[in-house]
Amino acid sequence: MWNWLCATSKLNGGKDKAMPSIVPSYFYTFFALMIVGTLLIYTFSAFAVSVRQDVEKEQLKNLLEYVATESCEVISTAITNNSTITVRLNVPSLVGNQGYWIQLRNDSSLAWVEGGFGTNPTQTELQVFIPGIVSASGQYIGGYGVAVLECQVNGTTTCLNISGGS
Repeated sequence: MWNWLCATSKLNGGKDKAMPSIVPSYFYTFFALMIVGTLLIYTFSAFAVSVRQDVEKEQLKNLLEYVATESCEVISTAITNNSTITVRLNVPSLVGNQGYWIQLRNDSSLAWVEGGFGTNPTQTELQVFIPGIVSASGQYIGGYGVAVLECQVNGTTTCLNISGGS
């Protein structure tokens, strides 16, 4: 039985010495190939996730630019007509496979649209600025009804609001 595991050779003056079998080297090779294959699969999976996240972030940026563009149009129309304008926005319920949120914010000199992934606006991922001095507020969480953009002109104050409703 030992003969099929070990090959024999005549070395050192005719003495038989057992040589190791090639079977263990096959196991080591198979094990090494499994490790390399696992590392390759993990690397390509991580790359695919990274590419998908970049695409989703770009889609969110495009969505925020769409909201900012619609905001500019609504602001211009409301100021020109000195009236209140309400527009329903055509926004998706998800960006990629993720939920998202959109929020209008301003400080004393600028207004902007900001957004991020998830349902709780805790960390801003992207911002798109709105030209003009307006008071901007409101929040829309993707997937919860229709996004409504409203602009009111009260004397010299222009108020822009985004909200979600069903």
